[in-house]
Formats: sequence, structure tokens, C-alpha cells
Amino acid sequence: MEINGKTLTNVTITDIHSALLTRQMSVRELVSAHLERIDAYDHVGPALNAMVFVNEGALRVADQLDRSLRTGTPEGALFGVPVVVKDNLITRDMPTAFGSEIFRHYRSSTDATVIAKLRAAGAVIVGKTTMPDWAAAWFANSSRSGWTKNPQALERSAGGSSCGTAAGVAAGYAPIGLGTDTGSSIRLPAAFCNLVGMRPTPGLVSREGCSPIVALQDTIGPLARNVTDLTRVLDTLVGYDPADPLTYRHSIARHRRPYLDALRPDSMRGKRLGVLRSAFGVESVDTHGVNQVMEAAISQCAAGGATILDVEVANLSHLIAQTFLYKFTAKRDINRWLAQQPGVPMSRIEEIVANADHDPRIPLLSYIADGPDHPESMPEFHSAMAAREEFLSKLVGLLESHQLDAFIFPTVQASAPLLADVMSPEWNTVDGYLAPSVLASSTGMPAISVPAGFTAEGFPVGMEILGRPFDESTLLSLAYGFEQTASHHRAPESTPNL
Repeated sequence: MEINGKTLTNVTITDIHSALLTRQMSVRELVSAHLERIDAYDHVGPALNAMVFVNEGALRVADQLDRSLRTGTPEGALFGVPVVVKDNLITRDMPTAFGSEIFRHYRSSTDATVIAKLRAAGAVIVGKTTMPDWAAAWFANSSRSGWTKNPQALERSAGGSSCGTAAGVAAGYAPIGLGTDTGSSIRLPAAFCNLVGMRPTPGLVSREGCSPIVALQDTIGPLARNVTDLTRVLDTLVGYDPADPLTYRHSIARHRRPYLDALRPDSMRGKRLGVLRSAFGVESVDTHGVNQVMEAAISQCAAGGATILDVEVANLSHLIAQTFLYKFTAKRDINRWLAQQPGVPMSRIEEIVANADHDPRIPLLSYIADGPDHPESMPEFHSAMAAREEFLSKLVGLLESHQLDAFIFPTVQASAPLLADVMSPEWNTVDGYLAPSVLASSTGMPAISVPAGFTAEGFPVGMEILGRPFDESTLLSLAYGFEQTASHHRAPESTPNL
């Protein structure tokens, strides 16, 4: 199928709405075409393995939307748009397994707040996507679903933990999707799969109905193939939710206008960007391609009218290690949440780990299970919290002292690793190639990863834009301005048009 001359791996929400309103296609035809792609590519052909459940009711929802289309003007910013969602967001009409084999058949009677918001906006949720057990890994493996492949390079990782959403959006299973980001779980797979992915400031989007890992750092955000579509989803998700106390921050942010208003073609002009050189990988065979693409991306920012300034943060790896909260709060946060969920097969993470009911290639789970029940009693926890505040102060102070709008740097220091290499030390520690993407998580800052280009070998590279808490408008504006100067999105060859 093509819409306005575009394949389903390139189509936008605007294209979809134009086609629906002019009766070029029905919502049922649109949803059916996306479901056909899942049938064609998820377990046969390239066998991406991005989906754990396909929504049997998706076509019924499509028919309801078609009826409303025939009788009046469709309502909702995402009317008729297919969406895939990560399998740690509870849904009343599909199982939610949290990447865990033992939770394969678990069902909730309610929707997560973000799921309810998608439905209210007219979106059609076509299915749930793969993720590592309890979102506790940076790569695409789990006891529930095994490995998820990267559609841009089938032998390489799709990243994690929002691996299935990224692979699904890239492959044309849906134009938009939801992921979650505690460490770098939206931005890492976005960079590897050549997508735009955003980590909003925690508290702007309700986490109600989402399994936690580090509650203070957890946030839900969109992945898309362009900045405009991502922004439309973000506008749908944000808001205060009495069921999630952290969303008091949305009231503090006092963001009242749609984020779409921030998107202007010349929005790079007049901006001041700090190239955070401390976040670049030391030049090597592994990092050379990414560094080369980033230098071209920096030139692209300058060509768009931005002023570029190199900046450094001393001891960056040490600061990231100091603020690593998983070992202190993850066990408490997961167990507290599980205890509130009716009918779960197991209610404590240490029970899950002790019964070997998790993927053994996720060492972070055992690390979490050995953590304290009461982190507040540990001096080391309070030291980590103080270091987190100091880290945020240091970065925001650097923005202020140089009058910068945001930092830019590579989302990841090297290209997506081979599936066989993801357990190597440089890929499984916060001070390795993943270090740049952990900055936002360690400080509570918002960040967006945008496609920056391809290495000589053809692997995608993401550029991260990091800014002040609650300043999503600036990040989106910069990402859009960069994209307008030159878009680097490229549909994967492994999933051609049907």
C-alpha cells in the first residue's frame, strides 16, 4: 500500500489524515495494511520478532472509527492512526507480560493512563511490542520473546529496552509507538533503528499502569519516523494525573500551548548549541564512524543558523557512576508496584530471579534483586541523590554560563553491536559506549535522539539533544530545525513495500 505516493515505512500522520478525510481509504484498510506487514515480516521473512501480541480487536476499533468518519468530522489528533505499544504498559484488551515468560498470560482489567489517552485521541493500538524482562537491559533479548532484530541491520541489535517498538515503527508496523525510558530505553533503540525518540522530563507524562524500574527516572515517551509525528503523540500524552503523584511536575512546568507550536522550519537559526565533547567516544575502529557522522551533523546545525561551541564536563563517567540508582531503588520500586497488581503470578523480583524466570543474559536483574528493601536507610543512597542534584546543577550551570539552548552529542558512541557482542563489557556498563544516553537519566533532564546520518558501512547514527528540565519545546524545535535542513530517515531494506 501507498498513501500520497509514500510507502507505509515513510507515511506520516498528516498523510494518513488526508487520505482518510478525502475517502481515499478507510481506517479498516489502513489498519489491515499494517497488520499485513506484521504477518509478512515479524515471524517470517526477516523475522524481526518485534511483536508479542497482535490486537484481535484492532479491526473492530477501525470499523467504529469508519462509522464516525461517515457520520461526521473525525475527532482526535491521532484519529485512525495505528500505534504499537511496549509490553510494560497495561491494556485491558491484551495480555501484558513485562518481557517475562512467567507473566505471559497476565491480564489487567484496566488501561494505563497513556493507553487511555491514545484511545481517546482516536488511535488504533495494533499490538504490544517486545522488551527485555522488566526493561532491565539495554538490548533486545527476553525470556518472553527471545531476540528482536534490527530492521536496519538484521544481524545487529535493535537496542533496548523499547526494542520492539523501535523495530516495529521502523519496519512499518505502525507510524508511531510508545516506549519507556529509565536509562536510555527510548533513545538507544531510536538511534540504532534510525528513528526519532524522546525522553520527556519525568512527571510530564503519567506512569500509571506502567511497570517501574527506577521510579524517579521512569518516563514514557514516543518513537516516530519524524519530529512532527513524535510531537503530535507527545501533545496527546502530557498532563496531570491524580493517579501518578509525580505528575505534579506538569503543573510546575505550566506548559499550556501545544508542543507543535514550537516547530518552525528555521528554528535552528539563532540558537546556541554546546557540543559536549566529553560524551564522544575516544577515536577507535568502533567509534570512528559515529564520530565522523556527528561532525557532519554539527556542520548541518551550523548551516541551519546555529552557533556552535565546544564544551567539556570533567570526569563524566565518574559522575554517571555516582548517580546510578538501580542498585538502591529498583528492587523496592518494582516490588511495591507488583504488590498493588491483582492476580500477578509472582509479586517480588527476587522470587522471579530465584526461580530463574528471567533471561539469564540480563545480569542487571540479579543486581536489582540483591538490592535493599529500604534504600532510605543507606547513607550511599543519600550520597547518590546528592550527586544527582550536583550533576544536574553542573550541566544546567554550563548551559547558563555559555548561554546555550541545549547540548548535542552522539546518542551512542558506536554503531549497533552484533547480537553476539551485546554482553561485552563496553556495551553492558554505563561508562562504556552507552554513557552519553545515560546523562538525561542521571539528571532528570529531557532529551531527544534524532537521525543524524549513516556510517560508511550503512549503520544509522543518532544525535542526542539534551536540555533543561521542562524545556521540551526547545528540544523539539531544534530537532525539527535539524530535520528540515536535511532529513536522515531511511526506510529499512529488510521490510520493503508489500
